[in-house]
Amino acid sequence: MDLKWIFVLFLISAVCGVSAYVPHRYHIVNENKTWTEAQSYCRQNYTDLATINNMDEMKKLNATLNEKASGFVWIGLDRGNTRKWLWSLADESFYREGDTYRNWNSGEPNNAGRNQYCVAMKNDTGTWTDESCDKRYTFVCYDRKKMNSDRYILINETKSWRDAQSYCREHYTDLASVRNQTENQQIHNLAKYSISICVWIGLFNDSWKWSDQSTSSFRYWRSDQPDNVVGIKECAAVSMTDQGEWHDLDCETKNPFICHENKLILINQNLTWREALRYCRVNHVDLVSVHSEEIQLWVKEVAQKASTEHVWLGLRHTCTLSFWFWVDGESICYQNWAPGNGTEGENCSSVERTGAVQSRGGQQWVSLPEDQELNFICTTYED
Repeated sequence: MDLKWIFVLFLISAVCGVSAYVPHRYHIVNENKTWTEAQSYCRQNYTDLATINNMDEMKKLNATLNEKASGFVWIGLDRGNTRKWLWSLADESFYREGDTYRNWNSGEPNNAGRNQYCVAMKNDTGTWTDESCDKRYTFVCYDRKKMNSDRYILINETKSWRDAQSYCREHYTDLASVRNQTENQQIHNLAKYSISICVWIGLFNDSWKWSDQSTSSFRYWRSDQPDNVVGIKECAAVSMTDQGEWHDLDCETKNPFICHENKLILINQNLTWREALRYCRVNHVDLVSVHSEEIQLWVKEVAQKASTEHVWLGLRHTCTLSFWFWVDGESICYQNWAPGNGTEGENCSSVERTGAVQSRGGQQWVSLPEDQELNFICTTYED
């Protein structure tokens, strides 16, 4: 995303607690297909051809295209046999009218030749043109991940609790822990797709602790649970017959299960801030933005494993407008600056200042020149 658009997003979201819109996950497919073939491919392998609902999505997609594609790419807008431009959304209805956001190139759409009913995007400018649907371009899919709830992943294979734990630790992070009603609702919504009425979560009876060793007093037992019949019901599952309430079960019972993955990943490579930003956006989602004490605690845990004294965050200063901002477009409400850092009077030399967290000690934020080479923390999924 061009930094000037981050400035705009910052100003739009300047009121604390108002989040910038988070776009779909985009996937560039470097195969030349007609629009209909591209639509079929996206529906088979992801969710559908890309929808673009606002300027934020447009800029994120354009940044991705600059890295991975060239020329024209199909997006999911067409008008078929109607006069309305409609987005292709297979998971809701065959077509539905999208948001009013459009990014037409000058003079477009012009329906040259009276057969231009599909929309392609120019990767260098991000502007759109109407094209003949039979032309063959690369294309952009998006993935709504119906069977995932971002950090939670439903595994529709039946395993004992211990085997499920091993699977989650090998492929993700651990069996799911549940710390509040919001997370429990996410678990419940995901478990609706289960092949069984009970789904393992990460709670087991060692004084009822979580598999990943996290602590939480939140419990959602059914009123008559846990009952631990004959001392063998030592593991917890979500029951779909009881509105997502929990039951204790024999740990050897085979059920589907829900894993979770950490939001943050430490990259033990030494890169400049700009290189780290690009790496995260190409390989994951973004450099981490820290909007709360909870996220800061995650950052502290991850940063301890760094090989550098400081670790890059998605924090940047603009001398032009004289403020700090997060790369995801949100304003800085929660702060954890080390003394003498994060002031308005930054050294506006030829090298921009960027934010890092101490990997040891108090693990507070510091201001550093962007050309230093540090480890960094990426976010692995969108909020």
